[in-house]
This record gives sequence, C-alpha cells and structure tokens, in this order.
Amino acid sequence: MTLAPPAQTGTLDQLGETTTLAVSYLRVSTKEQAKRGGRNEGFSIPAQRDANLRKARDLNAIVIEEFVDAGESARKADRPELMRMIEYVKTHPVAYCIVHKVDRLARNRADDVAIHLALKEAGVVLVSATENIDETPSGMLLYGIMSTIAEFYSRNLANEVTKGMTQKAATGGTVGRAPLGYLNVHKRDELGRDVPTVEPDPDRAALVRWAFEAYATGNYSTTALREELIDRGLTTVPTPKRPAKAPGLSTIQAMLSSPYYKGDVIFRGARYEGLHEPLVSAEVWYRVQNVLTAHQVSGEKTQVHEHYLKGTLYCGDCGSRFMVTHAKNRTGVIYPYFICAGRHSKRTSCTRQAMGVADIEQKVEDYYRQVQIPEHIVTALRHMLTRQFDDLHAAAKKERGTLAAERDKLRDERRNLLHAHHAGAVPLDLLKEEQDRISRRLTFLDSRIDASQIEYDQAKAHLEDCLALAGNAHAIYMSLDDSLRRICNQAFFDRINIYEVEDTDIVDAQHGEPFDALFDPALQAEALAYDQRLQAGLDAQTGHVAGLSIQHWVGPAGLEPTTPAV
Repeated sequence: MTLAPPAQTGTLDQLGETTTLAVSYLRVSTKEQAKRGGRNEGFSIPAQRDANLRKARDLNAIVIEEFVDAGESARKADRPELMRMIEYVKTHPVAYCIVHKVDRLARNRADDVAIHLALKEAGVVLVSATENIDETPSGMLLYGIMSTIAEFYSRNLANEVTKGMTQKAATGGTVGRAPLGYLNVHKRDELGRDVPTVEPDPDRAALVRWAFEAYATGNYSTTALREELIDRGLTTVPTPKRPAKAPGLSTIQAMLSSPYYKGDVIFRGARYEGLHEPLVSAEVWYRVQNVLTAHQVSGEKTQVHEHYLKGTLYCGDCGSRFMVTHAKNRTGVIYPYFICAGRHSKRTSCTRQAMGVADIEQKVEDYYRQVQIPEHIVTALRHMLTRQFDDLHAAAKKERGTLAAERDKLRDERRNLLHAHHAGAVPLDLLKEEQDRISRRLTFLDSRIDASQIEYDQAKAHLEDCLALAGNAHAIYMSLDDSLRRICNQAFFDRINIYEVEDTDIVDAQHGEPFDALFDPALQAEALAYDQRLQAGLDAQTGHVAGLSIQHWVGPAGLEPTTPAV
C-alpha cells in the first residue's frame, strides 16, 4: 500500500535523493483482531498506522510503502508481508522501518536478531513509534531489553494460556470450540458477568443422538451412517468464513469415538467430568466403541460374493475356505464348482476334488433338516431354560448391588484424585496412570451393571426367538432367497465344514451362539429329563448349562443383529 502522493516529476530514486523515505510495518496476531468491530481492519491496525505516520512526520520522512500482516503471530519469522518488506528494502532507497512496538516485529531473540541484521544490511534503521529506540548505544540497549521482554511475554503468555486451559478442563469446562451437536454460547451470571458455556445445538443434537443409537445396533457402517445423517439434514455449524456443509467421514468417525458426548472432557491425556449435558448415555457410548472395534477387525467394506455359501463353507480336511470356480464342457455349458482354496493356491497338501455346487447346496439343506429340533424337545428346553433364567436373574440383581457399590467407591476415588492433583499433591503423569486404571475398571463395571439390568421379559422374548428358529430351521431356510440364506447361515453357524468320508461328502457345522447350546444333544437330553421330573411333580432342579447367562442370550444389540432378517 503506497501512502505518499505520487511524484509529479522524476522517479522514486530521484525522490529519495532529496527526501527521507520510510516503510511502515503493522501486525495483529489473530484474524479476529483484524476483523473486530465489523471493520475490515479492526481497531488495532488503524491505531498502529496513525502512530507510525506521526513518527514519520517527526523524522521528516515519507512512508512510501506499508506492509500489514493481519492474523500472523510474531513467534514465527516467515510472515508473508514481513518477508516482502525485507525484499523491498533491499531494492529501494529506504532509510527507516517504522513499527508501533518492537514486539510487532518479533517475539523471540533469534528471529529478532535475524530481522534486524537483514534491515541493517539494507541500510535501514529500525524505529519504534512508541519506544525510544535508535542506533545509539543506549537506544540499542533499550532495543535489546524490549526484545527480551517481548520474548518473555510471549512464552509466559503461552504458559498462562495452557495453565488456564488445564484449569478450565479440570473444572469440567470445554476447551476450544464445541464439537458437532453442541454450541458455544455466552450467558450472564447473577452478577452480570459474561460466562462462556456449551449447550446442545437445537438443530443438530437430536441427529447426533440418533447417530450413536443407530450405530450401536451394528447395522450401519460409518459410511452408511454418514449418508443417512446427510439425508436427515445434518450439516456442520456455519462460521463467518465457512458456510454450513455436509460433515466429512472423518468428522463422523471422530464424533463416534469422542467421550465428550457421554459427558467427559479430555485435555492433555487426562480425563475430567464435564459440566456440559451428555447427548448419549455411557451404555450407548460403550456399545458404539465395541461396534467400532468390531468393524476395525472385520472391515466395513461391502463384499461381493459369487454364491451364498461362499465365506461360510470350509474344507473339513485342511481347514481352508471353499471358493467358486466355473468349468465349461465341450458344448459350451458352464458348471459351477466348489474347490478348496488351500489346494488351489498350493498352501496345503489337500487333495480334495472339486464338488458340484448343486450337490453341496442339497447337503446343506439336508443338514438343516437334521439339526432342526423336534417340537417336544423345544418345549422341554423352554421349561428348563426359563427356570434357569429365573435363577440367573435373581443372582444378577444381588450382584448388581455389589457392583454398583464398587462403582460409587471408584467415582469417589477419582474425584479425590483430581482434588489432590489440583492441590499439587499428585503429578500429572501419576494422575493419568490412575485415571486409566479407574476408567478401565469403571468401564468393566458399567458393562456388567448394564448387562444385568436387561429387562427379564426382553431376555425371555429373545429366548423364544431362538427356540422358534431352532425348531423351524429347515422350513425357514427353504423359504429364503439366496441373499437371506447367507444371513441365515451366518446366524446359525460359525462355519460349515465339508468332509470326504469314503468318497461321500459329509456336512458337519460349527454352530454359532446361542445355537451351539440349543443344538447340543446333552443339553436336549437334560431338558427332557427335567421336563419328565416336572410332569411327575418332583422338585426339579436345573443343572448348570455351560456359558448360559442373560448376556449369553441378549448381547448389547439384542440377539444376533442378522436374525430378524431371517
């Protein structure tokens, strides 16, 4: 920006022969300062300009160029306008570089020395508009003192800001901008003081809450969840410089992982109880973390399968998966076959021959008929397992009281630990270590308590679903199309093994939970014996069924998420 009126005759060099020339450097640290008051330059830049122009008049100099760094910190030297000014004075006959204060130029001694040396090599004298600095020994002494003070102020300010942020987090305050679903707002207390706080965003909080609940079911990938949220109208919060837009995938992933939404504030690795209103319960948040972990292990990509049995079918001889291949006969007819992936890739010494897809499909259908539980056994299982559910439910209520007492004790311990840290008795590294220990135990206790609080009627309803599926497995399987048969296989079996016995293919599956218990002949025999004792009027006691618990039948998302589709 050229402030001097244009010369009527001659060049700028000729002007410098008779007139002292100067440049003016202005700076504010933040963009907010540069736009304060709704003005293009805020308040500080015009004030610095006026002071620099007054200083130029005192020096009988003309400011021919102005350099303004708006929103640039003096802790770094690679500011665009500062660099342009140094290049400018190297090629123009400038006598003075006028700054409002020396801290406008630099706030650490290393950069200050480098900038001052560059100006001196160009024959330019640094002048402060508000400080008595010149090239005399006393002026240079004052300049060194002021530069050192500026560096001290900058470093001390950073320490004070960090200290203030730590104290704010320790008391439950939100450090920085509120995450998606919340808004930074200002309120007045009873004394009329301005109090910054955080409140749920009336336009976005409900969508964020729904996102956690939906993802906790396990039926969404993060990509699918993002698309659904966009369809429902979720956008980021607009700012003066950035309009509202659809959230990115990384934003959704960070949101689902953030403990802020269950009421915690994390700062510098330490966890504090926040003052803001949680958008989700701790139970839902931990279920979301479990789903995220499961998706990281199994991957979220949608896979394309050539056949509904692919991925479930395994070679019983070597343990490798079966893959689909196609063979064409002399007339051009194509026949699909299952072949052992271990033999195909030569990773194993398996000698298993290819099997016709239609033959294996029939054998799997026959296996469903074989494992389907007869109606009278289903009735016996219902009686015995319902009784055992009653016993487990009574024991769970008693255990829940013990766990809740331990949880309350740990929460008190965590509060006392924070108080000791604030008092200086506990260092930060020990605070983090102890908080991690307490958090791990609280997570375990919360999961146990939440699991034991599952409604008894809901647990019995899921048991009925399991028995209904196990009692009608073959009929259900035969009524499904190929895509649903895949889901049915995944619900009933962990894997379906195909063995070759005397040139005959035999199916023997590893059942998934909870059907591994229901299909167990020993459990079925015990159920029949229990039912007979009941019919005889005897006081029948149930034996302990390995792995049987309410959590066994009803997980965080209910029965297998895929089962309702079956």
